[in-house]
Amino acid sequence: MFSNITDITGESKNTVSVIVKQSSDMENLRDIEGKKVGTLRLVGLVGTETCLEQIKKKEFTIEQMNYDCISNLMAAFYSGEIDVIILNESYRSNVEEIEEYKNFNDNTRVIYQTTFEIEDTNQVNSVNDITQHSFNILITGSDSRLGIEENARSDVNMVITINPKTSTILLTSIPRDYYVTTVCDIQDGCANGSLDKLTHTGMIGVNTTKKTIENLFDIEINYTVKVGFETVTRIVDAIGGVDVYVEPGYAVTTSSFSVSEGVNHLDGEQALAFARERFSYQEGDRQRTKNQQQVVMGIINKMTSGSVLASYDDLMDALGNTFQTNLSTKEIQSLIQFQINSMPNWKVEQYMVDGTGDSLMCATLGQTAYVMIPDQMTIELAKRKIAAVMDGKSSDSITTLELE
Repeated sequence: MFSNITDITGESKNTVSVIVKQSSDMENLRDIEGKKVGTLRLVGLVGTETCLEQIKKKEFTIEQMNYDCISNLMAAFYSGEIDVIILNESYRSNVEEIEEYKNFNDNTRVIYQTTFEIEDTNQVNSVNDITQHSFNILITGSDSRLGIEENARSDVNMVITINPKTSTILLTSIPRDYYVTTVCDIQDGCANGSLDKLTHTGMIGVNTTKKTIENLFDIEINYTVKVGFETVTRIVDAIGGVDVYVEPGYAVTTSSFSVSEGVNHLDGEQALAFARERFSYQEGDRQRTKNQQQVVMGIINKMTSGSVLASYDDLMDALGNTFQTNLSTKEIQSLIQFQINSMPNWKVEQYMVDGTGDSLMCATLGQTAYVMIPDQMTIELAKRKIAAVMDGKSSDSITTLELE
């Protein structure tokens, strides 16, 4: 299990598709001969070139037409200016974000796919002794449809600050639509310094998400954990479910789950649905982020209790191949041994940065979309809370009054 989750190969797998309309009579790659094929000029370059190389091997020609952004590519496709598009699958969700193309999956189909790999530049910033020194972990939740190794939108982003000496854990959440300055060190699909939604950084890779958040909070992130939605259901079920607390006025019933005020016990599917729901709340994504913290707290409470030993085998099976981390096997084992030997009574604290909604240009989309403009007061408060926990204090000791 350890080798599976810590086996960071240095490359991320990606899939690129050749896509036509449902009404098209094209069925395979050979059928696009002589057709006008649209590609993106500035993003997803490795995937596009990989696919074009496969086309060249078939020894037929196409008329390639380049577009600067996804919205322009889609407009040309639906207007009939081009017959076919080549699209990295990690950008499919971005297409659906655009109102005019929200039914993209239903009115198109894939006639050819190929996979490619790009360098994963995510580097670990290890601490000397993980059981004695404070450290930050980035948990990023991918909405990948094709597996944990694929680059996809980072729909959940949470900095976990851990101080083993004071037994304090701080969960600092950042909304997925936070409008941030992108920081990256690779050129395939990333305009360094551009403004975009935080969720879009995941399509470039975990390292881009990490560097962007480090820049946002002016911190060093020591380790990363990349999880998929399947991870949540498997882990929660393996540990026998989790307990979440629902505040008065936030009881919700949907087709996927139901929670009442107070403590609720959820299984894996219910926990995932609870963590993803936003339409039932007036606060939308803000409440969803709080729910995600509740699920993480539930997992932490269960994983650090003696009861987890009863489901040890199931937990090991559930963890394998469901997430990736650059924590080493030795570091993970040290943490487990530390927990068994000391059984510290962890205090879990929570914070979420906030902002105001707007519609602004997003570099990846090439057009305006809903974003959350950061509230700089909450950013500064998050910095101080993280620093407090790193220094051996409680984040609750930092209040907004100190900033005024």
